[in-house]
Amino acid sequence: MDDTNDIVEIAQLIQKWGLCRDQGRWDDLKATFTPDGTIFVTWFQGWFADFVKASQKMYVPTSPRVKHLIGLPVVQVKGKRAVAETNVQILGRFAAEGTDVDYTSYARFLDRLVHTDDGWRIHARVAVYEKDRLDPVVPSVAFDNFMTQTDFSKVPEPYRYLGYRLLSAGRPLQSGIICDGTPEADILIQEAQRWMLQVSCAD
Repeated sequence: MDDTNDIVEIAQLIQKWGLCRDQGRWDDLKATFTPDGTIFVTWFQGWFADFVKASQKMYVPTSPRVKHLIGLPVVQVKGKRAVAETNVQILGRFAAEGTDVDYTSYARFLDRLVHTDDGWRIHARVAVYEKDRLDPVVPSVAFDNFMTQTDFSKVPEPYRYLGYRLLSAGRPLQSGIICDGTPEADILIQEAQRWMLQVSCAD
């Protein structure tokens, strides 16, 4: 069976999520997930509809704002279910001790997708964090001092600087955040595979 059309549609859907999230196209963003869809990222875990509402509250209509660079997903399709893993870079900017810094977070989205009457939709997404970094917009002594004098150790290394940014903005991190190469990440992938292979009357 040729799954090419399904794979292309799913790839477009995942790209659409990033574009709509970054550009504040909320109705289109809602349409990328099923009505009962869930999402788990550093700062949010729960229903996707609530994620959209929370994203609206923090949205900044003018640049610089958070940017998601989303790669080409690796997609597996089984009937009306699919699993996709997608490399993503999360880019942002904030002021640290009076100097502008850019953070880059490297992660993967692990998506479970279902085929609906309206086409493919994401049913569940979990972000798996790999590594991140901070860079000065303009190199300065102030940035060097910030990096040497700030204690980042409270946040696990795979999402250390993204986590610091969230905490410094007063946004708590979720518990159980998934990091690459851990047993939890392996279990997550295995569970997604088993879910895809399950066949039910609803499928």
